[in-house]
Amino acid sequence: MTEGNRSIVLAHDYFTQRGGAERVALVLAEYFSVNRIVTSVANQQTTFQEISRFVVEQSFLSKWQIFKKDPRRALLLLPFAWSFLKPVDADIVICSSAGWAHGVPTTSRAKKLVYCHNPPRWLYQRDEYLIGHGIAAKSILTIIFPILRIWDRRSAKSADIYIANSTSVADRIKKVYGIDAHIIFPPVSISTEGERRPVPNLGRFFLSVGRPRGYKGANLLEEAFARMPDLTLAIVGSGESPPRKEGNIVRLGKVSEAELRWLYEHATALVSVSKEDFGLTPIEANAFGTPALVIRKGGFLDSTLEGISGAFIEGSGADAIIKAVRNFPVSWDKEVIRAHAKKFSPERFFKQICEVMSELSNKTT
Repeated sequence: MTEGNRSIVLAHDYFTQRGGAERVALVLAEYFSVNRIVTSVANQQTTFQEISRFVVEQSFLSKWQIFKKDPRRALLLLPFAWSFLKPVDADIVICSSAGWAHGVPTTSRAKKLVYCHNPPRWLYQRDEYLIGHGIAAKSILTIIFPILRIWDRRSAKSADIYIANSTSVADRIKKVYGIDAHIIFPPVSISTEGERRPVPNLGRFFLSVGRPRGYKGANLLEEAFARMPDLTLAIVGSGESPPRKEGNIVRLGKVSEAELRWLYEHATALVSVSKEDFGLTPIEANAFGTPALVIRKGGFLDSTLEGISGAFIEGSGADAIIKAVRNFPVSWDKEVIRAHAKKFSPERFFKQICEVMSELSNKTT
């Protein structure tokens, strides 16, 4: 289908987790009623269930369960997985990419639009990506880095139009690819109208939402809150393990959408020191009238309006977090916060995407 009788296909790196990039990819697929989704590997058990609404084509990596659990284990194989896919024949291929999907092969008539969540972190922000990894992983990446970078830059140049999800990502795209990207902030896609399911025994709590990656900063948050035993930190992340409490840290693991809505609505604040490219979780919390407390870096500079939708943490150490939490205002105007979140509505997002697609069409005439 779709956009004015043009056929559209969506490509996304992989669907094995429930992250912000996956949310954005699925709302793009839904809005444009795409013919199909192309990805390296998908796991319906660990990603958003909305993936089941689409015809999904996967690479040869889908034959191995180990890669369905963690595609990062296929780092050496991912360029081949994408390069060996059958060329996609469509009028427009929308690539939701943080490093791989922009390499999807296409037929000569297809126009490639890349919505970039970030140039690959393992190539251009390796120190951040490798936090928590051992010497072996760092050594291997150093050896294969030149080959991966050649493939990645060639893939980037195959795009007809590049879109960045934040100002900081646009700057990185310009630096590593020499491409001037449009900037379109991602939309809030979690519905504020859906079911709420209470999470018991939390009391007053701060909320952290994110996968357990070193650059997400979860360990630093835990260190800081462990020094504030009068406050509770609830952590939502991946994993199937049951909720467990360690002092004032409550690890909730994977929660349902209904539970996540309740958590967003009842948290004192969404707190994050993650080095995010954009970071949807503060905006998602804002949509429920909850303020954010985030590090003054990266995509948070685009998503957080100081004193209106949240506050900033000045510095990345535990002491800076403690100071910011202790000084966090008690009173916030929830309606003003919700109004801020509406600036990141799906309606605005798709209006801007369609404007860029019109520009792409004009290039073909």
